[in-house]
Amino acid sequence: MPWDCGGWYAAAMSTKPGITIVGPGRFGSALAVELKRAGYRVREIVSRSGAASLRRARTLARRVRASAVEIGEELNGEIVWLCVPDGALSSTARALAAKGDWSEKIALHPSGALGSAELKPLRQAGASVAAAHPLMTFVSRSKANLNGVPFAVEGDPRAVRAAKQMVRDLGAQVFPIDARFKSAYHAWGAYSSPLLIALLATAEQVARAAGVPPHAARRRMLPILQQTLRNYATLGPSSAFSGPLVRGDAETIASHLNALRANREARAVYVALARSALKHLPVKNRERIAKLLRQH
Repeated sequence: MPWDCGGWYAAAMSTKPGITIVGPGRFGSALAVELKRAGYRVREIVSRSGAASLRRARTLARRVRASAVEIGEELNGEIVWLCVPDGALSSTARALAAKGDWSEKIALHPSGALGSAELKPLRQAGASVAAAHPLMTFVSRSKANLNGVPFAVEGDPRAVRAAKQMVRDLGAQVFPIDARFKSAYHAWGAYSSPLLIALLATAEQVARAAGVPPHAARRRMLPILQQTLRNYATLGPSSAFSGPLVRGDAETIASHLNALRANREARAVYVALARSALKHLPVKNRERIAKLLRQH
């Protein structure tokens, strides 16, 4: 009897669908482990034919008690996650669509920037498709827990229902996203993590100018960073905002800009963020500070 996603979702069947993970990268690996923990059977880990890819697939497959297979082989999972780089998503979908029966399968991808339409070849082959992106960062040597993580989901109704149930089983949250807004959504995510890291890396360079080496700067910044995030989470941006801008202390801001003359890149970041604060946050002495920023 064909697996019925709608029936499984509505009736909460005790037998969860089998999962195939295409791409044993950082997210694919984290997802496989978390799905196994949530009671799903990970049937296959699919990789390219290269030695390094196969090695990663076999290592992950042993960890989740799955089979490691090369792309091009027929897949047995009812739900197939394409955890490959954005640039390879469409071509991977075409390669998979050419093999096997997709009429009862669901295909998902976790891209934040691309919509479910990237899986059009699999949809044309009979699959229901959706995109389900976790608003979370995944890096080497760091374990990311999916519990409580929001997933942005859009796509075909049947695939969306399956993705929602799976996300909830992981202890995560679901919210709908319009495919037209995926690029803006992904840019929002960039501000939340990679660009924040870029800002902190710039802060390390400024610390160096103050005679503080990067390893010490990271350690000494942690208390203020952690308190700032707590304030932001509980009070919102306006009430969490502090420092010379909120006081309208133009002399201190001028001294900052003068101190940053030797590091034009860091000064440009400072000016850009200060201008954003003028527009969105409670800054006093606005006209004088705006003039000061224009001069720099």
